[in-house]
Amino acid sequence: MSFQETGRRSRTTRASPGWGDALVAVLAGVIALFATAALGLWAAGAADLPGNAFWSVAAAVVVMAVGGSVELSGDAGFIADTQADLSVLPLSVTLAGALVIAAGFLRPLRNRAVAGTRELVGWAARLAVLWALALIGLAALARHTFDIPLGEGTVGDIGDLLDASPQVGFRADIPLTLVLGLVWLAGLLVLALLVSRKAPLPARLVRFQESVRPAAFAMVVLLLAYVVVGVVIGLVVAATRGHAAETFAVILLGLPNLVWLALTLGLGASWEGRVEGPFGLPMPQVLDSVLRTPEDSTLNVGSLADYDERAWWLVVVAAVLVLGAAFVMAVRSPARMRAWQHAVHMAVGLTLTVLTICLVVPVDARYGLSLLGIGDLAGGLSGVVTLKPQLWAALGLAVLWGLVTGFLGSLLASHVHRRGEV
Repeated sequence: MSFQETGRRSRTTRASPGWGDALVAVLAGVIALFATAALGLWAAGAADLPGNAFWSVAAAVVVMAVGGSVELSGDAGFIADTQADLSVLPLSVTLAGALVIAAGFLRPLRNRAVAGTRELVGWAARLAVLWALALIGLAALARHTFDIPLGEGTVGDIGDLLDASPQVGFRADIPLTLVLGLVWLAGLLVLALLVSRKAPLPARLVRFQESVRPAAFAMVVLLLAYVVVGVVIGLVVAATRGHAAETFAVILLGLPNLVWLALTLGLGASWEGRVEGPFGLPMPQVLDSVLRTPEDSTLNVGSLADYDERAWWLVVVAAVLVLGAAFVMAVRSPARMRAWQHAVHMAVGLTLTVLTICLVVPVDARYGLSLLGIGDLAGGLSGVVTLKPQLWAALGLAVLWGLVTGFLGSLLASHVHRRGEV
């Protein structure tokens, strides 16, 4: 046997990733998640929360970031009631953890053409076991209760008289968090295999990589490009307009929520929502201005442009970046692939991307306090923040944009040297 043959056999028979590799990947992911959440909350001023609640809130943010369930609860004593509901994903935290865990998952698999199904399932199972333990620990930490002062005057006197001590708290639903967190991990690992060119696939799936991997990679590049643009804009705003702490809080907690929303708006999609009370959507302020109406309002480029004409640049940015993603997809595809095939692949990829954005970006937050059936007695704390997409119209626009940019991207890539096969 020659030296080269021996080397090839040693690479193909390399031992499967073990528990040590899995532990490193999961620990690195948890650290990335928790550090991003903690820094974002610190920038938002949460370090001053009473009762040493900061770490519990950080754990709750991490739980929500990986798809877990955090329930809000209220108790105001005799003849009083508090109601709270929160549904939002801190996608900056999600993205930080996803990138680190995906890198840890792919690192032991690199430089291999093919891997057995049993090997990949075993490697994913090791990660899942340790990830489940991490989820249980985070969910157990994510619980706290806050007292809400009623203030002075008549309301405070009534509260004292009726022994009404308003409280609002949160706690993670451990079983549901465990299930949803494992589903999140499974989706992440599948996406990592789809995106990475160097990750091995089972032999029976290799034939699908020509059509799937270039499109998946292009969509991830598109989403990350929007995040990079958002970070640059945020840093410029922090340096030139002040409010640096608030800006960094948005960057570290919810930047993808804003920039991926901007992607759908640039494609022509519309969203519906409403903002009432002292709480609102994060920067830019124009979002809050459009949605702060008594009834649901429509959020699109046109309604934003009524307050700031620079909103039309969202269409320009979307056109440039989506076309760039189509070009990247075409360059990474086999040279023999035809333009109409690129258009179809781009349409499918962009439609799935927009669908994902429409599932993870919506916001639904409600809070209210009532005493003797009279609402809003906690000094104006009651409020509503909602934001949801007009889904079918957004998906139809994604198909149209994907077909057009996929065809144009193929024409642009025809002048670039490409491989015959993936």
